[in-house]
Amino acid sequence: MASCGFEGFEKRLELVFELPAGGGGGEVVRHGLRLLPAEALREVLDAAQCAVVSSVGNAAVDAYVLSESSMFVYPERVVLKTCGTTPLLRAVPVLLRAAGELGRALRSCRYSRGEYLFPEAQPFPHADFADEVAYLDGAVPGELLRFRRSAVMPSSSPDASHRWHVYSASSTSSSSNADGAARLTVELCMTELDRGLAARFYQSPGDGRTCHAIGDEMTAASGIGGVMNPRSLVCAYAFAPCGYSMNALDGARYATVHVTPEDGHSYASYECATDDATMALASIRRAVAAFRPAIISVSISHTAGDTSSLCTPVAEALEPLGLACQSRAAEDFPGGVTVTYQAFTAATMHEHDN
Repeated sequence: MASCGFEGFEKRLELVFELPAGGGGGEVVRHGLRLLPAEALREVLDAAQCAVVSSVGNAAVDAYVLSESSMFVYPERVVLKTCGTTPLLRAVPVLLRAAGELGRALRSCRYSRGEYLFPEAQPFPHADFADEVAYLDGAVPGELLRFRRSAVMPSSSPDASHRWHVYSASSTSSSSNADGAARLTVELCMTELDRGLAARFYQSPGDGRTCHAIGDEMTAASGIGGVMNPRSLVCAYAFAPCGYSMNALDGARYATVHVTPEDGHSYASYECATDDATMALASIRRAVAAFRPAIISVSISHTAGDTSSLCTPVAEALEPLGLACQSRAAEDFPGGVTVTYQAFTAATMHEHDN
């Protein structure tokens, strides 16, 4: 496929930091990375070639809607997710330097992404996973390479588009949840969206409302505002002439949705971080029902136990929506993380694909 559309598939980076040497105290320990000044965050995002367009926060986490997806900042971790042709990994050394000024040393690094729609459009080091691995090996502290693993899941697949790329490096083989962040992370990638549902994410010509007001209307029309918890704090943003991003916070839990609705390369992603597997499974079903994709991949990362037991419940949740599992894989990574990956396709193609 020619590089004629926007790359919806995101790159996702999660960095977890230690407490300051000597323990520190007071506000620095309590708020940690949330004390990073605005200028430092701007330098991090400049390196990744994106910017903040909206933000919201609660007692546990700050959430930012970006020009290219989202960022979440906890006291001891940062999750940065970008789409398009953003050079996400170039933000790593900038973020490590900024965290170091707060006395934070890196404990673990995890990077993941799907298979690009337009790989030839990606800048170095993102066009090739081997280059991404080499870049990260050179960017993270050497002591993290003792426990380092990269993998493409599944290792063999009849469809190369059904592949999940994971890099994980950690200073320890065990897991840590010192900041109280949720331990279960779901990443959902959906392509070939139902055309009628995707049309909800276009702005009407001449609509004079703010991007937030239009985003709120899109949230309500699509029903995705309560995909995690109807009581969540939601921050939505509509892009012109089309496209949508949403972050939702529920204590230390978060959910985020991003939509690229254009015909020919329509894409939507849903991600949530939670400590409740039952809620995660229910939200997967609601997110998929909101978009009715023809192709979907589901990755689940867990730092406490074996998530392979969730593969069957995920399949059982999606099969009633007309999706059949084509492949599945489970891998263990440093830091006590298990990652499962499943690829699904529609049993019958959508009307607009006939």
